[in-house]
Amino acid sequence: MLVHDTVGTGRSQTEIDQIRQSLQARYDELTAEYEQAVLQSQVLRLVEVGDTAGDDQADSGTKTAERDTAQSLLRTILDRRAQYEHALGRLAEGTYGWCEGCSAAIPVERLEIFPSATTCVTCKQSRERRAA
Repeated sequence: MLVHDTVGTGRSQTEIDQIRQSLQARYDELTAEYEQAVLQSQVLRLVEVGDTAGDDQADSGTKTAERDTAQSLLRTILDRRAQYEHALGRLAEGTYGWCEGCSAAIPVERLEIFPSATTCVTCKQSRERRAA
C-alpha cells in the first residue's frame, strides 16, 4: 500500500481535521441510524410474536417481508458505516484521497459527493465492468 503524507496530498492539517470531523460526524449519524433501526426491528419482532393468532398466508408473507426489509436496512447501514470507518483509517494512515487501485489522487469532486470513496472513477468503472 502506498502511503502519502500530508505534504504529498497537498492538504493542510486544518483540511485534514475538517475531513476527519466530517467523516466522524457521518459515522456517528450512521451509528445512531443503526441503533434506531435495531430498536424498530426489535419492536417489530415483539409485535410479530405477540400477534400471530388468526394469521393467514398473506399476513405471514407481509410479516416476513417486513422482517427481511428491516434486516436489509440494518446490513446497509452497517456496510455504509464500515466504509466511513475505513475512510477514517485511511485518513489516519495518510492514504485518504488516493485510489486503492492505481494510487492516483481521487478527484476532490468525487470525495465531496462520496467521502468514503476508495477508488478513482476509472478504477471503480473497471471493477463494475468485471463484476457484471
